[in-house]
Amino acid sequence: MQFGIKEIVEGTPFVRTRRTRMTEGLRSMVRETALTVNDFIYPLFVMPGSNVRNEIRSMPGVFQLSVDTLVEECREVRDLGIPAVILFGIPEHKDETGSSAWDENGIIQQAVRALKKNVPGLVVITDVCMCEYTSHGHCGIVDGEEIVNDATLELLAREALSHAQAGADMVAPSDMMDGRVAVIRETLDAAGYTTLPIMSYAAKYSSGFYGPFRDAAESAPAFGDRRSHQMDPANSNEAVREVAIDIEEGADIVMVKPALPYLDIIRRVKDEFGMPTAAYQVSGEYAMIKAAAANGWLDGDRVMMESLLSIKRAGADMILTYFAKDAARAL
Repeated sequence: MQFGIKEIVEGTPFVRTRRTRMTEGLRSMVRETALTVNDFIYPLFVMPGSNVRNEIRSMPGVFQLSVDTLVEECREVRDLGIPAVILFGIPEHKDETGSSAWDENGIIQQAVRALKKNVPGLVVITDVCMCEYTSHGHCGIVDGEEIVNDATLELLAREALSHAQAGADMVAPSDMMDGRVAVIRETLDAAGYTTLPIMSYAAKYSSGFYGPFRDAAESAPAFGDRRSHQMDPANSNEAVREVAIDIEEGADIVMVKPALPYLDIIRRVKDEFGMPTAAYQVSGEYAMIKAAAANGWLDGDRVMMESLLSIKRAGADMILTYFAKDAARAL
């Protein structure tokens, strides 16, 4: 029997889900996911020199900064209510082993000391990897064209320890070498840094979305790629195994990287482990939105907030994003 709208309305009412969408006040009352400034970690690139503020061509609005301008930037970050930054170093000297990574007077070590002195209250996280510091641009010791796993672990541990000694609040190994969380945890504990947390890049995919970052960090590999240690984008179960290993080895926070193309992985990780979970909205994600907005193809501010909300909705407790300052202002 066919019913018209009049008969349905007067007879058996259909569900009107639009009722709670009709005004902003109603929408806010039933909103399931809340994005706040406390969710953000702001990535920053620091390099030698003074009064340096080099805009990165492929990442409009993001800069390479010297320590003095980094301090100024981080004061603004703190004043916006953003709780944390993560630092990536661009050293003056690169060599085969990346020795600048653990130099007590290295660029990250200088930056950490300056921030702890001049921007109290800001959480300072340091990226722990070798690619920014090696002359070949790979994430560890190289033998021929092989990135050697076990020989790299000692260097990563030395780097993490030097960051801790400089005053870092958290270290974040991003290299994807097997066993690096365990070795870093053991090294930090042996040196008395038992309360220093590790945020592990636990499920880091070998992604084309990293392209602009290599401009920013000046870390493009001189040969080959990083597929021998970063994850295959086709794999989901492997991500769960990787996260489980890092948790067992002592990770306090686990990260999925990139974010938007891997929302399913963020959801799986959060559901499986219930651990504090970070997601990195990487340079390519940022650059695409910026480029499309600059061309008038989409509303940049709206898409920025929608993308961040989707990452939070997927299960991320914290989001590393180059939009942190813009999103903080919008919120």
